[in-house]
Amino acid sequence: MPFALNLQARVAQVADELQRAINAPGEELGPAALAIARVEYPFLDSAAYLQALDRMGREASSRIGHGALQPQDAVRALNEYFYDEQGFRGNRERYDDPRNNFLNEVLDRKTGIPISLGVVYLEIARRTGVRIVGVNFPGHFLLRVPESTGDAGRRSASREDAVIIDPFHGGARLSESDCRQLLRQHVGEEAAFDSSLLEPATRHDIVIRMLVNLKRLYVRMRSFPQARFISDLSLTIDPSAIAELRDRGLLAYHLEDFAAALRDLETYLRLLPRRPRFDEMTGDAQGSPEEPDTQIWEHVKTLRKRVAGMN
Repeated sequence: MPFALNLQARVAQVADELQRAINAPGEELGPAALAIARVEYPFLDSAAYLQALDRMGREASSRIGHGALQPQDAVRALNEYFYDEQGFRGNRERYDDPRNNFLNEVLDRKTGIPISLGVVYLEIARRTGVRIVGVNFPGHFLLRVPESTGDAGRRSASREDAVIIDPFHGGARLSESDCRQLLRQHVGEEAAFDSSLLEPATRHDIVIRMLVNLKRLYVRMRSFPQARFISDLSLTIDPSAIAELRDRGLLAYHLEDFAAALRDLETYLRLLPRRPRFDEMTGDAQGSPEEPDTQIWEHVKTLRKRVAGMN
């Protein structure tokens, strides 16, 4: 029980830190990413890593200079600093290494996955004054800098002058054809490309994607306590995510926390969209789940028996 209480306290502390980071003014991603890292590194010195980002921002600024550069020139200067000078690279050999997801490890080891490298790149660019935004492209996080940054990077992504950057592959600039190929690679040959896939992602969007990536990795590793921790964080910043509620309930089931599992799964089923159903006995339209998840219903039945037997 003391361990459980300690874990609950950790979840609450990290959730509070993450919430404050997301709600802070501006677009800074570092504090939120470092809050997520506390899942594995509870005593992490976040300030030291934020200072490291500040230092790299100053160094990159000196490489870029104070003149008004064209986006292509600014990206070229950032790439030279980030990849050539600092040595950041995509971890192709051990893509599923959990350390690739944590900002402190990415900064220490100079390697990561597209979204973690993208976050570091964004944080350095932001400190230089170069406007770059994240793109939650399916299967592969990208970066984007529009030709004109006066609109805060939110003009239509279909503009031909948009610069799309792949943070995993050395900051390579991607054409629309490259993006179409990338989509087919990650989603399937029949995937339909649309320019909306290249729209800028908000800080909230990026943090949610980081959490989803990490939870999936933990589940594959069967590290269910950590996966449940991530679900707690996801629901803290997005309480309306009913699929996350379902996942947390299933994780609690795996961990034999039956009361918590029942609570989450019953709530999940209650929150599912309803659709009219004709009752032949009464002639009335009744509500039923849009697509009832038979397996979840069976879990709930089993859990009700288990929890009743514990009382």
